[in-house]
Amino acid sequence: MRPEPLFPLFAPIKALPGIGPRLAPLIERLAGEHVVDLLWHLPTGVIDRRYSPKVTEARAGTTATLTVRVDAHQPGGNRKAPYRIVCADETGFVTLVFFHAKGDYLQRTYPVGATRVVSGFLEDYRGGLQMTHPDHVGTLEEIDAIKRVEPVYPLTAGLALKTLSKAVAAAVDRAPSLPEWIDAAYVAKASLPRWRDAVHAVHRPESATDLEPNTPARKRLAYDELLATQLALLIVRAKQRKLRGRPVKGTGKLSDRIVASLPFTLTASQKTALAEIRHDMAEDARMLRLLQGDVGSGKTVVAFLAMATAIEAGCQAALMAPTEILARQHYKTIAELAESTGLRVALLTGRDKGLARDKLLRAIVHGEVDIVVGTHALFSEDVVFLDLALAVIDEQHRFGVHQRLALSGKGKAVDILVMTATPIPRTLLLAAYGDLDASRLTDKPAGRKPVDTRALPVDRLADVYGALSRAIAEGAQVYWVCPLVEDSEILDLAAATDRYEALRQRFGDAVGLVHGQLAGPEKDTAMAAFAAGKTRILVATTVIEVGVDVPAATIMVIEHAERFGLAQLHQLRGRVGRGERASSCLLLYQKPLTQTAQARLNIMRETEDGFRIAEEDLRLRGGGEVLGTRQSGLPVFRLADLAVHADLLEIARSDARLALERDPELASERGQALRTLLYLFEQDEGVRRLRSG
Repeated sequence: MRPEPLFPLFAPIKALPGIGPRLAPLIERLAGEHVVDLLWHLPTGVIDRRYSPKVTEARAGTTATLTVRVDAHQPGGNRKAPYRIVCADETGFVTLVFFHAKGDYLQRTYPVGATRVVSGFLEDYRGGLQMTHPDHVGTLEEIDAIKRVEPVYPLTAGLALKTLSKAVAAAVDRAPSLPEWIDAAYVAKASLPRWRDAVHAVHRPESATDLEPNTPARKRLAYDELLATQLALLIVRAKQRKLRGRPVKGTGKLSDRIVASLPFTLTASQKTALAEIRHDMAEDARMLRLLQGDVGSGKTVVAFLAMATAIEAGCQAALMAPTEILARQHYKTIAELAESTGLRVALLTGRDKGLARDKLLRAIVHGEVDIVVGTHALFSEDVVFLDLALAVIDEQHRFGVHQRLALSGKGKAVDILVMTATPIPRTLLLAAYGDLDASRLTDKPAGRKPVDTRALPVDRLADVYGALSRAIAEGAQVYWVCPLVEDSEILDLAAATDRYEALRQRFGDAVGLVHGQLAGPEKDTAMAAFAAGKTRILVATTVIEVGVDVPAATIMVIEHAERFGLAQLHQLRGRVGRGERASSCLLLYQKPLTQTAQARLNIMRETEDGFRIAEEDLRLRGGGEVLGTRQSGLPVFRLADLAVHADLLEIARSDARLALERDPELASERGQALRTLLYLFEQDEGVRRLRSG
């Protein structure tokens, strides 16, 4: 049960005064559905209303608070004409201007002869000062409430700043005094305010510098969020370790034959990762390990050798991928590797129906299949294994923890190996995968050639078309990736379709098209035509980002490269440079470039090291978006900025570990306060795990 002091914070948004059925959905979409979500909706700027000059001293182009006498109303001649109110002090005149005005309301608010305090943006109009739609109006008694620094919040269509500010202020007033959960020595050393004081401070800034991420109040709240996340991860991990595992030890027979049949030698980091995985599998505890490898570093081979170890022990293995394209790619790779060993590999996707599916399910449950490769279809209740010992999950950031647990429930004490081709900076790795041990593949397989990366303005398209004509005449194949448009599948598709039509006018039937809106079979047909060399240019949205392997493709064109994140550009570039021939990547950009976009393109030209690129991405963009905008699945922190607060994450992790070592059930006075923290940040899973023992 959530602690009682938190009840007011977990009331619905509409419990706040003035938030009715029209406004509640807007605020919920913007911030969240509970009052507490408004506490985490931090201001991004300030309006300083303390500037209160006499009228003649007031400067146009500033926000000012003026004390004036109402002299005259000048209603507009028609509905479209502005309604003006002439006001003055002893030094000069200012005109208040209103559009679509309600005259009776303005007469009541600004009675002639009355003194009013008005605050808003001043502008010069025909040599005189005017203020259009003042933000605030009040009497002399209310001057202190108006003459202040006002926070500015991110908004959504239909929601006014004044309305949202009132709602946030009401939410802040509900913030209770809570017991201190941070270690007392650290509070003193870092000079951190108490939680409630920090909440008040961040929503009542005195100047723009109070919005900086390193102010004591912001650091305090960032630390609270990081501590809650790390505590929950460590609790889940501790319970996971307590679950009885089973030692899975291979004989080495199959693995040795597979390694002998490979056309290349395993790299040093592949051998190290494999040793770490086999060591975990042989332990009594369940394995939960992350295999991180840059594009083309050979993760699939390592995973396949781990699966061979499970099969040597008389068990089965499964590999789950987030998309059908990726599942088919893995199936093809693994089936080829398995050919020399007689291993039985099957593919299961949502497309399998009827008798064929039934036959496959019977083969799995009777142990007639050693390795099952599939999509989300592997979660289905009717998929039952004879003895599943190892589950490999690719591109983990597209699956939740619950899905990971669902797959591990398909067998007895299943070991889990999670793979990602997205290089994750150490800071983010800790934040997102603190419950996993990690292995890194840092070498590129032998024979991989560097990709020549260049940047060109999009107005040189004619030169690009000419270069492609020459390359295609020499047998090259080309990916042409179209821009990411405002995170919209429909707009992405429109951009890809336009480019496809333009390229067809020049290259005819040599151009193919693949995008996320295509049905599975159509997508496969387009990919197969490209893989077979029937089409020479494949126009695509970012569906080809992960897992597509066509070694003959040697040119990658990324249109509007400035719209993509670094990690995504790197992923896309990794689709070429997979064969014997030299490869190139062309980044087409629209001028002028922002400083950040220029920095991204420079880094892409300088290096192919995915881990360096990921660190730079974190530095340039902060943790929230570091894996691109779509489905990154990494926690998006609302108070912590990992690019700034990386040191706090390390401290929070150490503190969480120490707290659990001293008080595993969080039963002490501080332990109870830490439970409150978990509930405050909705890390209820951690509390449930504590209770379940």
